[in-house]
Amino acid sequence: MRVGIVQLPVDPWNVTVDRARELERLGFEHLWLYDHLSWQRYRDHDWHATMPWLTGIAAATERIRLGTMVASPNLRHPLTMAKDAMTLDHISNGRFILGLGAGTSGFDATVFGDEPLDGPARADRLTEYLAVTDGLLRGTSTNHQGRWYTVDEGRVIPGCVQEPRVPIALAGGGPRTIRLAGAAADTWITLGDPASAPADIAEFEAVLKRQMGIFVEGCEQAGRDPAQPGKLCFVPSIFAEPMADIETFTDFAGRMVDLGFTDLVVHDRRAADPELNFDPALIPAIAEWIATTGAR
Repeated sequence: MRVGIVQLPVDPWNVTVDRARELERLGFEHLWLYDHLSWQRYRDHDWHATMPWLTGIAAATERIRLGTMVASPNLRHPLTMAKDAMTLDHISNGRFILGLGAGTSGFDATVFGDEPLDGPARADRLTEYLAVTDGLLRGTSTNHQGRWYTVDEGRVIPGCVQEPRVPIALAGGGPRTIRLAGAAADTWITLGDPASAPADIAEFEAVLKRQMGIFVEGCEQAGRDPAQPGKLCFVPSIFAEPMADIETFTDFAGRMVDLGFTDLVVHDRRAADPELNFDPALIPAIAEWIATTGAR
């Protein structure tokens, strides 16, 4: 089980970079940033742009992998996304993971004056977005004319450090996007049922078990070995039970391994975030668990 952590791009830069280095030293496998223009209660507070923030963290760290949790079609054209991902892969010396998702119907979907899309339309758009971005990153596609996007002689040169391209982690909570992840992504990301928060760990586990079955179907339908892609469980910020204490967390991590998950991601605790209501001491305790169990 590889364990990663999400930072919020809200602190002053010196605080952010010191914390990123500390999380790397503690042994976390990957560090993620949300990719929003603003988020929840930070709508009218400090919130830095994701790609420049990740670029700075990449230059300030050496080992920890870095990713977007998650970038969406709401904010970038596939060619812009591919260029950013390729460049971050070079700056990080091959440590970047491109996390992608369908996007929400909230602020990021309407800030440019667009009408928000319903779930099926977002899934349609993501399917095209993934195919175009994948082709651009591999260098196998320079032109595209589709329902959602046009690319005319696009170039992503010199290409990625990682081969055949940066790994793509695809968020999927509904059947279509889960199957899409099974068919085409290097890693599937889920935080359970996107429509409702779980009541307890048992309910969360039941949702994940059902989703894992759909993911396996998606892999098999595409002729892929379901054991090959990564499976990442992201503990929702409003779901505190797995973060109650280190014993609860380690039991939860074991349950996730039994379900077939390869990665687990939690939030980094900030004193200013009451919704992330777990003891800040749990983060170093998780790091100790990583070190002593060989989880990395």
